[in-house]
Parts: sequence; structure tokens; C-alpha cells
Amino acid sequence: MSLIIIGSVAFDAIETPFGKTDKIVGGAATYASLAASYFYNKVKIVGVVGDDFHQEDIDTFTKHGIDTEGLQIKAGEKSFFWSGKYHNDMNSRDTLITELNVLADFDPIIPESYQDCEYLMLGNLSPQVQQTIIKRLKNKPKLIVLDTMNFWMDVAMEDLLETIKLVDVLTINDEEARQLSGEYSLVKASKKILAMGPKYLIIKKGEHGALLFHEDKIFSTPALPLAEVFDPTGAGDTFAGGFIGYLAKTDTVNFETMKNAIIYGSALASFCVEKFGTEKIINLTQQDITSRIKEFIALSAHTIEA
Repeated sequence: MSLIIIGSVAFDAIETPFGKTDKIVGGAATYASLAASYFYNKVKIVGVVGDDFHQEDIDTFTKHGIDTEGLQIKAGEKSFFWSGKYHNDMNSRDTLITELNVLADFDPIIPESYQDCEYLMLGNLSPQVQQTIIKRLKNKPKLIVLDTMNFWMDVAMEDLLETIKLVDVLTINDEEARQLSGEYSLVKASKKILAMGPKYLIIKKGEHGALLFHEDKIFSTPALPLAEVFDPTGAGDTFAGGFIGYLAKTDTVNFETMKNAIIYGSALASFCVEKFGTEKIINLTQQDITSRIKEFIALSAHTIEA
């Protein structure tokens, strides 16, 4: 049994009100796999990089016990690169540079050793690539989680809807939920989206937490108030990785365990934003995570007599 995480493995250059970086390692699969590795020891990554991605960068994965056999390295080519600048409110940003490079014609290859996959995290890539991954697995995983974004709703809605039919959990933000459903109310939006195929829907609301929907059930978790947010890049992917990593660890899929998984994912995401890139999430201890979970529990714990 294993957990496969597919997505971009990339370089980012980030500027926020707290400073700026040169090229640093980023990408959806990078953040998600690192987060998942704190809960589960059979994480396998599928992605593509150029030969500008150094061995020391790959070593970061292996030090976390992440299997990199599915990470393609294209000789003579460059890795995906994104550069962005965040506004003062840290909720909006401007994309300065996007260079697809090796990601432009990414053909995901599933090694034979990955065919024991029971948990699959489809990071933000084109719906066609996400479908290809599912089709290349010999057996349907116990749980498939899909992350996507408004760009694919703009340019590949038909393919995206076909992909959504194939998954168990969809994770999107509130703006994307409204665009996908055509409803402003997130409750109404959730009903329309769940009718598209997934059993569960997670709507991420950034600094306002996240919502979990399943049938007629709703669970809300807060975000941890932080004194300083240095860099929001990758927080959503870190959340998703923590979420599915916890579920793979417990090997239980139901509404109750997903409540816990959302809190664990939120805890990992709260670490991510405290430093640039992956700097904070590559060196966490179990004590760090346990303490942060306790902060989340204390944040919303209250007894009241009705």
C-alpha cells in the first residue's frame, strides 16, 4: 500500500512584504509530499524536472523517506519556473514569470513499484494529465484526492468535469467553488459540486480556515491566527499533503477521520507560511506538529449548556 502524489516539482522566485528570494525549490508535489511524509512512510512522487534540478534538491525528498523513482529528469531541459509578487494583504499576488519548460509536454510515467497505490493525490496539473495518471494505475485507489484551479475552469472545463467524476475528494478555494458551481453561497455551491461526482468537497478559505462537505454534513475548521505570514506560496498544497497523509496513516476513509485530517493539514499549512518556500516544513519535529495540533484544538474548544 502506498500514497502517490503527482504534481509540479519546480523552482519559484518569490517577493512578499517581508522580503524576496532567488530561485528556490517549490511546486505542488514538492509541498504536498513533504507534508504527507510526516504522517505516512510510503509516499511516492510523480513529476518531471530538468537537469538544473540538483541532486541535493532530490536528496531533500529522500531524507523524508519519499520515493523518487517516478521523478523524471530531462537532460538538457529546464524545470518549471514561476515568479510572483504578493500584495501587502498577502491574499493576492501578481505573476511575474511563468516558464513551463519540461512541464509543457509532461507525460507521467507510473513505475511498476508504484502500482500498489491505495491513496492518490492529484496536484494541480491539466485535467488530461490527471486523467492519464488514473488510467495508468492497474487498480483504482481506495481514495483519490483532486486539486485544481480556476485556470483549468477557464480553458479546459469539459475535461475538468470528466476528471471530477473520477475522484473521491475535490479541494478548491472559495472563489473557485463559486466559479465551478455558478453559486455565490458556498452551501449551494457544495451541493452542485458534489452532484458532479466527488463524495467529499473541501473548500479552502485561506486565513479563514476550511469547510468540509459530505452529503448533508458540513464541518468547519478555523485557520490558526499567526502574528506574521512570510509567504503563502504552497500553503494549499501543504494542506492537501497533510490531509491525505493523515488519511493514509489511519487507513480509514469516512467523514469523522476527514475532520481530523483537515485539522492536521491545516496545522502543516500554518507552518508553511511562516518562512519562504519549503524552509519551515523540511525540518519539523513530531513535537512541533503535536503542539500545533493542540493549538488548533484549543482555538475552537468550548463547552456550553444549551
